[in-house]
Amino acid sequence: MNDIKSSKTTLWVGRVLSGLVIAFLLFDAWGKLSELEIVLTTMGELGIPGSLSITIGTILLVITILYAIPQTSAFGALLLTGYLGGAIAIHVRVGNPLWSHILFPVYVGILLWVGLALRSRKVKDLFWGF
Repeated sequence: MNDIKSSKTTLWVGRVLSGLVIAFLLFDAWGKLSELEIVLTTMGELGIPGSLSITIGTILLVITILYAIPQTSAFGALLLTGYLGGAIAIHVRVGNPLWSHILFPVYVGILLWVGLALRSRKVKDLFWGF
């Protein structure tokens, strides 16, 4: 009985963590797709042309949706990891602060993979099954 309760709790913690990551990334994609002035200004400061806002927002939206769908969540997580790695590289290139800017995508990536591992037995076994 305790194992059943524990596994249900673990599943729900994973869903909540994944939901937070999904909500954040959808909000980020929406900002890019809406071409908000603050987003375009920030992109310019990072050396990314504002004309790429729609393209980047579309890529982020598609891979976030892949992560949100249980059958494609591992593939979506892999693609999001690459996307977040690009964000790290950009922040390093412009010399942004380590803890608040450079490592923020790492924090998101950790939440994304922990959430997925808690809601997917296969992913959990991949990391902790040895």
